[in-house]
Amino acid sequence: MPHTALALTELGALFFGLGVLGRLSARIGLSPVPLYLLGGLAFGTGGLVPLKGIEPFTELASEVGVVLLLLLLGLEYSATDLVSGLRRSWLAGVVDMVLNAAPGAVAALLLGWGPLGALAMAGVTWVSSSGIIAKVLGDLGRLGNRETPAVLSVLVMEDLAMALYLPITTAALAGVGFLAGLRTVGVALALLAVVLVVALRYGRFLSMIVESPSSEVFLLRLLGVALLVAGLASQLQVSAGVGAFLLGIAISGETAENATKVLTPLRDLFAAMFFVVFGFNTHPAEIPAVLPVAIALAVVSALTKIATGWFAARRTTVSPVGRLRAGAALVARGEFSIVIAGLALTSGALDSGLAPLATTYVLLMAVLGPVLARVVEPVARKFVTRHRARRLTPAP
Repeated sequence: MPHTALALTELGALFFGLGVLGRLSARIGLSPVPLYLLGGLAFGTGGLVPLKGIEPFTELASEVGVVLLLLLLGLEYSATDLVSGLRRSWLAGVVDMVLNAAPGAVAALLLGWGPLGALAMAGVTWVSSSGIIAKVLGDLGRLGNRETPAVLSVLVMEDLAMALYLPITTAALAGVGFLAGLRTVGVALALLAVVLVVALRYGRFLSMIVESPSSEVFLLRLLGVALLVAGLASQLQVSAGVGAFLLGIAISGETAENATKVLTPLRDLFAAMFFVVFGFNTHPAEIPAVLPVAIALAVVSALTKIATGWFAARRTTVSPVGRLRAGAALVARGEFSIVIAGLALTSGALDSGLAPLATTYVLLMAVLGPVLARVVEPVARKFVTRHRARRLTPAP
């Protein structure tokens, strides 16, 4: 079969298969992320039917997927939200980082992956999945609950921290020297400060650059600016995703709402390709060897996220049941964990076992998170009821 015909056939089969997996995930009430990863494992290196004719497209599509994921994440927050969230929730963010980065870092050191492996795995276990959590809260009707602002504040702090963590990790994995790494971090800090100032004072002018009454022109302008900014950020060794995230923060108001509506289908398409490509690069035969470590990490990091949610919600005087709901909501890991593992994988500076460990861990957490969020409330209410009944029962 000619190369073009083979590539189109494989790409069509891949898209259709992703559609089937997405439909299946909606039917069973789970995020599609673990199913997309499984699809990548099935059709990648060592899979059931390896697809060999579409690598150039899928590699570029996965990069665009990261840019769109982080761009839309930035569109969810205004600069005012970030500044106020930083003032209000910085302590919860610090607790979140300490509790949830530690399991990944310790596991990497025990596995002999050194400081670079510890840095990468710390990010894999640290950051919750904003996409999965937002969907779960919406599906369960908890967006208006008292504990939800505490959950969102932790997510905002994580997103803001990623604007510094990603360039630091990128510089470290690239093997640049201390001065070059310091320059990269300085550029990231300067970009963050500039974006916040521009967004707070001149955000409407940036929005005017991409705004258009024509949805076609609006999409082309917005996507063009996002890719330009991502490319420039990548050239400065800051990370293309961080550049897109900061651009999203700078776009505000009605333009941000319109951008979210226009870009969401495009993000879903390219994000699916990103997860699939990560699965492509993971050999299924390597997963059994890392499964015990992934399960241990899943148990420990689920408990540390529950503790984080409990702490954050307690500071806003939420009931014990609400605190448990907040903790369970934060358990899911997903897109950021894979982004970080992808950086480590493409750098070639780390042990090849990191990719299967990260894939297995995200598969477990993307399933465990929504399940815990659903079951924690009835279980917690039964526990609280029994505890109160015991306290009120007179001693014999």
